Amino acid sequence: MADLTLTDLPLDQQVLVRRVVARLVPDYEGTLGAETVERFVVDSLERLLPKATVATYLPVLAEKFAKERLRALLRLEGGTATAPPGVLFLCVHNAGRSQMAAGWLRHLAGDRVDVWSGGSDPTSQVNPAAVEAMAEVGIDIAQEFPKPWTDEVVRAADVVVTMGCGDACPLYPGTRYEDWELDDPAELGLDGVRAVRDEIEARVLALMASLGVGVGPGVSG
Repeated sequence: MADLTLTDLPLDQQVLVRRVVARLVPDYEGTLGAETVERFVVDSLERLLPKATVATYLPVLAEKFAKERLRALLRLEGGTATAPPGVLFLCVHNAGRSQMAAGWLRHLAGDRVDVWSGGSDPTSQVNPAAVEAMAEVGIDIAQEFPKPWTDEVVRAADVVVTMGCGDACPLYPGTRYEDWELDDPAELGLDGVRAVRDEIEARVLALMASLGVGVGPGVSG
């Protein structure tokens, strides 16, 4: 984790971060201290800054990113003893394949799987064609955003699915890895992205079966 602290931020960002921390701290009462929550929010903000195009949204994205990371931290520290299987999808930009895979798994499995996604070199926004293709099957990933993988998330995952990030993808002993060879949506038209979307659905269903997780009630897979 980086060494940036709250007081290193501009004053306006300090105010926004304090508001985010104040909202999050009650959610972790008895499990994580306020200092830990603040540290993760500040670090999440710093990691998103290099690719941010609209600074106004950064505190909101940093809050979402920090919550994902804190959920992983709780798994590592045993704060979720009955936690479901955890799956991390990794690609290069976290803008297409990994976002669609995470969207499918959340849709099909619901809260019976912990889902994360990340990139080795995240871009500034999710691929609009990926958003459109997923919307066609009733899955909204429009509010998702590219983010880097982080140590605690990789270590918390039971399964890490890699998609084109090669040697840049992190490797941890004892973790189950799968490498899915899929075309990069960034190089395809909408019809090509639809084909990738459908292939990802089939692979996600197979992954769920291997984890003993069925399709959620009322969901057609």
